[in-house]
Amino acid sequence: MGKPVRLALLGCGTVGSEVVRLLHEQAADLAARVGAPIEIAGIAVRRPNRTRGDLPVDPALFTTDALGLVKRDDVDVVVEVVGGIEPARTWLVEALRSGKSAVTANKALLAEDGGTLHDAAAEGGADLFYEASVAGAIPLLRPLRDSLHGDSITRVTGIVNGTTNFILSAMDATGAGFTEALEEATALGYAEADPTADVEGFDAAAKAAILASLAFHTRVGADDVHREGITEVSAADMASAKAMGCTIKLLCIAERGPGADGAESVSVRVHPAMIPRSHPLASVGDAFNAVFVEAVAAGQLMFYGRGAGGAPTASAVLGDIVAVARNRLAGVHTASESAYADLPIRPMGEAVTRYHISLDVADRAGVLAAVAGVFARHDVSIATVRQSGRDTDASLVIVTHRAPDAALAATVGELRGLDVVRSIASVLRVEGGQ
Repeated sequence: MGKPVRLALLGCGTVGSEVVRLLHEQAADLAARVGAPIEIAGIAVRRPNRTRGDLPVDPALFTTDALGLVKRDDVDVVVEVVGGIEPARTWLVEALRSGKSAVTANKALLAEDGGTLHDAAAEGGADLFYEASVAGAIPLLRPLRDSLHGDSITRVTGIVNGTTNFILSAMDATGAGFTEALEEATALGYAEADPTADVEGFDAAAKAAILASLAFHTRVGADDVHREGITEVSAADMASAKAMGCTIKLLCIAERGPGADGAESVSVRVHPAMIPRSHPLASVGDAFNAVFVEAVAAGQLMFYGRGAGGAPTASAVLGDIVAVARNRLAGVHTASESAYADLPIRPMGEAVTRYHISLDVADRAGVLAAVAGVFARHDVSIATVRQSGRDTDASLVIVTHRAPDAALAATVGELRGLDVVRSIASVLRVEGGQ
């Protein structure tokens, strides 16, 4: 056995506690895999005297001085599971610039300012690993970064937020509305007391930025991601999706291809969408995550599993710890970023997609012709129309062929001004079909 690899653990909440427990329970196996024991040099927390049950750790290891712990000479690896932008960014930059490897699960920081962390890692010649930042225990980021490094990835489509997937799955299964499904998710512990980050798509957008950055060798930040949440998805939308043989999922979609000017570019978006029940992502239920990757040589690949929770996330953190510890002993480090392509980000208006539009219209002659004329003026082709009448009103459901999102949005905008259109009940994108 070589000299022990010593860790500074920043944070000891749900994930941090599981990391400590797994390090203790699997100490012998981990040492055998690494080639040296892994020891905890210290644990930075806000309340060092807080009771932590039967956590197998010496209370003397707890400290409130996270930066001081990071700077200690006897620390080899810094593990950050606190979250947020600051002070986590300061801690990690300090560690990386000083040549200490870093493992983090901080998706928000990576999406907002991952470039600063990657630059610090390159400056210090240190490892930066972050498998736990997306999709929990699912081995996803390392295959994108390493296993598929010799291939060209063209598209990544994923369900990367367990809370919203549970809500939409419940709505699909029971016919419940969004509010009722959210209440169930909260009661079962799938949703936070403040679910905004999940239901408004912020969490998924951060993960989409990380996935796109790795897949397309381009720095993509959270601000580059078009984001829509699921709060407007209704029971009627879900019923309409069922009638089409579809279901509704909150998808992150990252694509590489030519933009409007023909130049290669990247499009990244998060929004609810109808997908056919035959699509591999349609059967992903409960709070599970799944990511569908399309590459030129490898074809279609699917990654599936639990995307959140203390134990699954800690499993991914531990995998990174083993990897960086091995590198440490070998005296090498792995490049954490490949951003050579530096492709421009395509605006949402250039994304090519399909729309499902539900209209309440006057039930009289000429309505369909007036509505179809709006689509024709914006060069949007109609795929299907379904109409049902009731007294003086009628419901009109239109599904389009693929078109630029800007043209589709302009079509909806003009429809709102038609005197024969009483209201637009819903607008949803349709993915995964022709």
